[in-house]
Amino acid sequence: MSWTLNFWCNRAEAEHLPDLADILPLDDPPTLNAEEPDPAKPDEWLVTAYFADQPDDASVALITGLFSSARDVAVAELAEQDWTTLSQRGLEPVRAGRFIVHTADHADAVRPGDWPLRIEAGLAFGTGQHATTHGCLKALVRLGKARRFRNIADIGTGTGVLAMAALKANRTAQVIASDIDPIAIDVTDDNLRLNQFVAGLCAGRIATTVAPGLSAPALTARAPYDLVLANILAPPLIALARDLSGVIAPGGVLVMAGLLRHQQRAVANAYRRHGLVPAYALDRQAEWPCLVLTRK
Repeated sequence: MSWTLNFWCNRAEAEHLPDLADILPLDDPPTLNAEEPDPAKPDEWLVTAYFADQPDDASVALITGLFSSARDVAVAELAEQDWTTLSQRGLEPVRAGRFIVHTADHADAVRPGDWPLRIEAGLAFGTGQHATTHGCLKALVRLGKARRFRNIADIGTGTGVLAMAALKANRTAQVIASDIDPIAIDVTDDNLRLNQFVAGLCAGRIATTVAPGLSAPALTARAPYDLVLANILAPPLIALARDLSGVIAPGGVLVMAGLLRHQQRAVANAYRRHGLVPAYALDRQAEWPCLVLTRK
């Protein structure tokens, strides 16, 4: 379980966040994120510090002391959620390169040469319509033009759509898909059968596991990975920065989505501290950017 420190401040201070790595005497300093929850109140910004462990009073006082306008300070556990369910929705067919994600009602949208993935509406979401899923599919297309991956993990898999897409593009890879929600894994298993993928641990197959973050032995035993997909949301992405970075092999790639444009810097900074840098230029215009990082 991770922890957050939240407080409100004015816009000027929110737009000039300090780098806590230079201030706090901690091995794993928290990452700061600032956002404007209500555009109608442009001078009221919410700042969040993400901690791996519960922060002590001294750390809270030190951080809030950096903001003269800080108010309404609160420390809380970051609740475990089905982050994929919260972030991915949609039913219309989605196309990215050769990928097309569709329901049975739109099977006629599949063309010769496509890589179709049929995903029906269910208790877990992630059909591909949402811009976050579409961005990850586009990243897989772009990455596939340069290399093939052999060991892949999909964290927060939802319906399994990205795990299946990754195996479509890397047919000899071994893939594992995890989710915090057991229902999501049940849905993923159903979708694997629906799309004629074989479950299993060896090359060309997809294994599934229920896991919060990277804690499951099934995930740690297969690390390091040369490709990790994580389409969740910015808060858990920041909270998982140390663990996700730790399972990326040298030269490996991490594809992340679920973050808004204004959260891109905070997420990238959280991973830069652990040795991951952008694989190519960030898309600073997309409302829901896809962040692709690599370990040099």
